[in-house]
Amino acid sequence: MLTSPTLLALDFDGVICDGLQEYFQTTCRAYDRLWKPETLNSQHDIFANSFYQLRPVIETGWEMPVLLRSLVLGEPKSNILEDWPQVRDRLVETEKLNGKEITQIVDSVRDEWIESNLESWLKLHRFYPGIIAKIKQILQAEQTQVVIITTKEGRFAKKLLQQQGLNFSQTAIFGKEVKRPKPETLRQLIANPSYNTEKIWFVEDRLKTLELVAQQPDLNDIELYLADWGYNTETMRASLANNSTIHLLSLAGFASNFTNWRSRSKS
Repeated sequence: MLTSPTLLALDFDGVICDGLQEYFQTTCRAYDRLWKPETLNSQHDIFANSFYQLRPVIETGWEMPVLLRSLVLGEPKSNILEDWPQVRDRLVETEKLNGKEITQIVDSVRDEWIESNLESWLKLHRFYPGIIAKIKQILQAEQTQVVIITTKEGRFAKKLLQQQGLNFSQTAIFGKEVKRPKPETLRQLIANPSYNTEKIWFVEDRLKTLELVAQQPDLNDIELYLADWGYNTETMRASLANNSTIHLLSLAGFASNFTNWRSRSKS
């Protein structure tokens, strides 16, 4: 029985990198383009803490300006936490918003920012303690392949990883551009002879994503871990107390040997 993965699949934001500050600043810039007559100006920072607290409800990037808009309009945080899809869809309908158009605005804001001032953009990201060192250790051991599966544009993730001395090939980063849900990306990996998929471990900070993977009979052999340091809430983490399929993983657990992941995951 294998005690370590042959393929380790990692989410990016909320597992490897904490980009909350960049998320918020990009969101503010996109907001100003979407609701220009009502720009936030100096009031941006008033909503920062609420935005950070509510980040776990976001599934894809286009929702970020919508989340900020809901805060500006006075939507109670409790409503957003309890039923963000309903709050989001109501606002989209009321203001006749288009997810694809918002995505293009968010991406263009990032592109322009990176082109004009790459350093300032990079500085808004931080990597969780020990994560980069652990990934380097895994890659140097050459016993486990590592891929990144993220809803962020792959080119952004690649640029940030390069800054840390991790040169992932473009084929090892599955970003938003692949236009596939994560369970489907995992299936594609299994079907790809370039990867040793005898034992796949998947680390993600979004509980709903892991639950979706767990519901797929053909993906039952994948070992699933929720990163407790990422964008999730105490309620989400507590819900795994009696879950034998999805394991809660701590940052200390991630940094330890693979054989300790299960035993240290709830420490």
